[in-house]
Amino acid sequence: MNAKRLVILGGTGFVGSYLVPRLAMDGHRIVLLSRNRERRRALAVVPGVEIRSTDVYDANALRRQFEGADAVIHMIGSLHAAGGHSLQEIHVELARRVAAACHAAGIGRLHLMSALKAGQGLSQYLKTRGEAETAVRQSGLDWTIYQSSVMFGANDGLVSRFAALLKMMPVLPLARAGSRLAPTYAGDVAEAIVRCVANDPLGIDRSFELYGPEVLTLGEIVHGIRDTLGLRTRIVPLPDALGRVQARFAELLPGKPFSYDSFLTLCTDSVGEQDGYAALDIRPQPLTPWLPVLLQGSRRQQRLDRYRAMR
Repeated sequence: MNAKRLVILGGTGFVGSYLVPRLAMDGHRIVLLSRNRERRRALAVVPGVEIRSTDVYDANALRRQFEGADAVIHMIGSLHAAGGHSLQEIHVELARRVAAACHAAGIGRLHLMSALKAGQGLSQYLKTRGEAETAVRQSGLDWTIYQSSVMFGANDGLVSRFAALLKMMPVLPLARAGSRLAPTYAGDVAEAIVRCVANDPLGIDRSFELYGPEVLTLGEIVHGIRDTLGLRTRIVPLPDALGRVQARFAELLPGKPFSYDSFLTLCTDSVGEQDGYAALDIRPQPLTPWLPVLLQGSRRQQRLDRYRAMR
């Protein structure tokens, strides 16, 4: 396999923590673009990785950073509306700018991190990803799109978030408890990208649905987290009318633990139809066996808290 020079946008986030070391293991040289290089120095110790502070919304800056690269991996997932533009407009515009910068820098290969059911449903989250996918497909570049279900892993936004809520609350009202999900391990998503980077013909002009082997309801997942932690928190499924009220109220809380758009996203089941992992010869890992591993630190902290209370 030939080592490549890769530029990654959004590589300092959750999936990037799995992807970047894995790419480095294969000998690739990696440039991570971040809005604040000093906050992401931990990844800079990975061999072959360089982090550069860059305004990703500046087309000229992107072109300069892309020059000399073999491929670009666009993984930016979280954006904030600004300047009178909607979140959807910013996502789409960034996808277009990345594609244009690839053309200007002479790069013909673009990988895009997206979401399962992108472009479907009512949520802004899925709409923005669908629009970004369309922009990339129409770019004239050799593209690959990774459509991932909700991901789990160390410090994720699924297991870790619900574990924190369950430990804080004696009763947890749960919106969209019946929503069906096929959670996928972030390391498997990273491996899918790694294999397409290594073997271009494998993924050019293809989308891969990446979802786990277990189909669980949100309620089943939260119950599994609670039971693994050994808690007695009562979980109360909410009808959609109350779930909408909960989502609107949660948007006003510090840290915004839940949003109305998250509620709308859960109205579309995150379950795939075409096994992208099988096409890449990857056996995806189920969530349930991972729960004790992911929650081990939480259980240890609980024991320490109980010991302190006994003093």
